[in-house]
Amino acid sequence: MADVVANGVRFHVQQLTPPQGRSAETPAVVFIHGLVMDNLSSFYYTLANPCAAAGADVMLYDLRGHGLSERPPLGYALEDSVDDLVGLLFELGIDGPVHIVGNSYGGTVGLAFAMAYPSRIASLVLVEGHFAVQGWGEEMARTLWGIAFGMELEEARTWVASAGRKMTRMAGKADALINHTSLVEDLLTAIPLPREPLATLACPVLAIYGDESDVIDRARDLASLVPDFTLNILEGCGHSILMEVPDHLQAVLAWWFAGRNGPAPVYQPPARDLVAAHPLAELVAG
Repeated sequence: MADVVANGVRFHVQQLTPPQGRSAETPAVVFIHGLVMDNLSSFYYTLANPCAAAGADVMLYDLRGHGLSERPPLGYALEDSVDDLVGLLFELGIDGPVHIVGNSYGGTVGLAFAMAYPSRIASLVLVEGHFAVQGWGEEMARTLWGIAFGMELEEARTWVASAGRKMTRMAGKADALINHTSLVEDLLTAIPLPREPLATLACPVLAIYGDESDVIDRARDLASLVPDFTLNILEGCGHSILMEVPDHLQAVLAWWFAGRNGPAPVYQPPARDLVAAHPLAELVAG
């Protein structure tokens, strides 16, 4: 656990070392979480530790304004998130190409980083990743406004209070992000990623989406544009697949980082009544 100052902001960072230690050949994997009701712990307790145990040098961090990172009032545009990642890699001395695993908005950051710095990306894994198309910023802003409004309802406040201190802290951080920073304004002025350059993206991209996801169309857009693109659609899953099926995601990442030898692991959906939605699913804007 460490605090690292990059791009003028203090970030909470976790680094996980593989059992054999680091070397010049050790793959570097960066995990980037989603927006608002999310932080690095969603990866720490699901995919990051197995990835490190399998031989990767893993880095996780709380996005600005999230988790234990500093929450400045400004600087929440997608470009700022990319600059933050560049600054963190510099401060941590990670100068080679990195593998990025991004959940929801973290996938948006990873894709923007890959477009801006193609020589610095080894591969990209999108877990329900957004694609900043025209209207994406407005859609995200509406989602955040909905969360802010929902948290003002008496039943929501009662549920948060009953869920304990951790949930109360998370709700407070979400309120501070939405109502006391430039996050919503920055989303409203977001510049869409250009579609044409995606056809020149050289790194391999793995996209994992639920077939009931509200962003599944973004995956299909990318499949038609990105040359080396592997799409893995999970039956009966929604946007919160990181919480719903972490074991399958671990198996897919192991296959991916081992060189994609053989067919990808096949997802076997459980009986429908056993698929439990994570209680935060509707509050995570991603």
